Amino acid sequence: MANRFPQCIERLERQAIEAGVSSQTAGEVLAGAEYLERVIELDRRQPEFTTTFADYLNRRVNSDRVSRGRKLLDQHEELLERVTRKTGVPAPYLVAFWGLETNFGSYFGKMSVPSSLATLACDERRSQFFTEQLIAALRIVDEGAIPAEQMEGSWAGAMGHVQFMPTVFLRHAVDGDGDGKRDLWNSLPDAMMSAGHFLQDLGWNGDYRWGREVLLPAEFDYSLADGRKLPLEQWRTLGVTDAFGNKLANEPIEAALVVPAGHRGPAFLAYKNFNVIMGWNRSEFYAIAVGHLADRI
Repeated sequence: MANRFPQCIERLERQAIEAGVSSQTAGEVLAGAEYLERVIELDRRQPEFTTTFADYLNRRVNSDRVSRGRKLLDQHEELLERVTRKTGVPAPYLVAFWGLETNFGSYFGKMSVPSSLATLACDERRSQFFTEQLIAALRIVDEGAIPAEQMEGSWAGAMGHVQFMPTVFLRHAVDGDGDGKRDLWNSLPDAMMSAGHFLQDLGWNGDYRWGREVLLPAEFDYSLADGRKLPLEQWRTLGVTDAFGNKLANEPIEAALVVPAGHRGPAFLAYKNFNVIMGWNRSEFYAIAVGHLADRI
């Protein structure tokens, strides 16, 4: 594919300009885009799909991350409370997303976002999706959020403290510090307010948690773990308890049973906010990790 990359870049430049990107931005940024073989390699082995649930959770929710999350929760209390008041998303969840996405801002990724997205847009596997992301990234450069040469992120083009994809940035990022720019790299207020705004737009319900770990009775019918949502009262009737063996709360809420490691592994009841987290990242492993980390923080 590398030998076809120059011709693909010419096509992408035309598409970007047709989509409303300035010809100057499209020409200058794409002229500097490079084909990155490493990006293709990483695209073929994403951790949510190549590791066990236990390994995934233990790597991402550990005592060090919990301890640091608690310290940052206190350190940024005023900012996080402001985000919660405005969006309804509790502070521990904001910190949990931050922790899982960039280890609390310690690593944004070192890949050139334009080069990564151009590489993936020229790959047949998900060309349409990444072409859309590339054009969105060029629009972000056009609006002056960040110079193209400073636009670094993950191999897939996710950017900033909370690793927004470019289309998510355009639709949901906000100016949280009042300087007139949406800067998810250098402004924590922008990043946290944008994260809360995104989750709010996805339908976050501030009255309830994400879900909870539960214990299932012997001889439980695992066919119920098929995505169906039942009232908590019905799960109680089926003998499901919380992780400590206590009866489930009698709340007017529906939940789906999730068993990410099969019938021998842990079980969880997922509430509506679990689906909201899945709107951020379509991985059950990720959604459980966010909820578990938020609980521990």
